[in-house]
Amino acid sequence: MTKFVLAYTGGSVPDTEEKQNAVMDAWMNWFGQLGSAIVDGGAPFSTSSTVGSDGAVSASGASKLTGYSVVDADSLDAAVALAKGCPVLAAGGSVEVYETMQM
Repeated sequence: MTKFVLAYTGGSVPDTEEKQNAVMDAWMNWFGQLGSAIVDGGAPFSTSSTVGSDGAVSASGASKLTGYSVVDADSLDAAVALAKGCPVLAAGGSVEVYETMQM
């Protein structure tokens, strides 16, 4: 098995507690479907900064990532298949899938 990072962009925080609970339920259901493939459920991101090669700092992350998870899968295609069920997609977001390298 290889570890893959699922990097989330987009999505939003719902405006009511009821909608927030529904979103959290969707995430927990998805994690339940992934089962033992979940290595690290991850977390949403908050504020960010970007440091450029010249040392300049900008006030937000250049990639606009909103969160991450780490999963185990047999291949990139298998990890992509897992990502297709991610709740961030229902909120108009996207999932980037990155294979990690053993060092």
